[in-house]
Amino acid sequence: MRCLVVKVLSPGFYSTIQDLGRTGFQEFGVPYSGVMDVYSATLANLILGNHANDAVIEMTMTGAKLQFSCSTYICVSGADMSPQLNGVPIHLNKSMKVSAEDVLSFGKLNKGFRCYLAVSGGFKTEEVMRSRSMYKDVTDLNKLSKNNELKTNINDLYLNDNNSLVKVKNKHFSTKDIEVFKGPEFHLLSTKQQKLLLQNEFTISKENNRMGYQLSELLENNLEPIITSPVLPGTVQLTPSGKLIILMRDCQTTGGYPRVFQLKESSINVLAQKFTGKTIHFKLNSQY
Repeated sequence: MRCLVVKVLSPGFYSTIQDLGRTGFQEFGVPYSGVMDVYSATLANLILGNHANDAVIEMTMTGAKLQFSCSTYICVSGADMSPQLNGVPIHLNKSMKVSAEDVLSFGKLNKGFRCYLAVSGGFKTEEVMRSRSMYKDVTDLNKLSKNNELKTNINDLYLNDNNSLVKVKNKHFSTKDIEVFKGPEFHLLSTKQQKLLLQNEFTISKENNRMGYQLSELLENNLEPIITSPVLPGTVQLTPSGKLIILMRDCQTTGGYPRVFQLKESSINVLAQKFTGKTIHFKLNSQY
């Protein structure tokens, strides 16, 4: 067993350590957190032979610049941010060997919005409430900063030279369809409101982050606020002003706005790869 240190030379726009989230503490008001795009992060881990829940670096909009202290294997998945190893372009979704002093950097954003870096063995940062996911007021750090040093334990038994490239269906990044289930208050909407929600496209506003995505278009709303009730990542709330808010991984655990939809888990992953100005279309799950 060896210890790898990854030094953050530049953190990019917004980079954090995330795993699959912090479950079992929502009754205390603690958000789930975790990777925004579970599909891409899990893919990177499994390509390396890691556990799906091993901690990765999640990079938003722009990539970080990182230097490795010794040899290991890495995999980059999710958004295409033009990853380079020592200035040479590398493939996404492929196990890559890195050596001591190697530098991983990123460039132009070509596709998607969030990129994931997995290392063999996973990042061994602070663990709080059975998770390494960074979140303000829960973990000491809520995002990566310049000169942070990230550790992981490397088990040589798991290092391999499997350089096969895994192809990802482009639909994960290109589709506008966001599959949903009816929310608890969906039935309170008029037939006209229900049709508008399911027939129209909606635009992601500039107000989008790990807590939630607000949509630009308004839906005329005459519903009364509800008694404070549980909400989850993927809950779609309708505010008194008619604004729709899709809650994401760092969302609160309760809310008082009507819950008109609940996103399918795979659709949360799809939405996490979209940004300001992109349009989406709510598609009711076929069981309805």
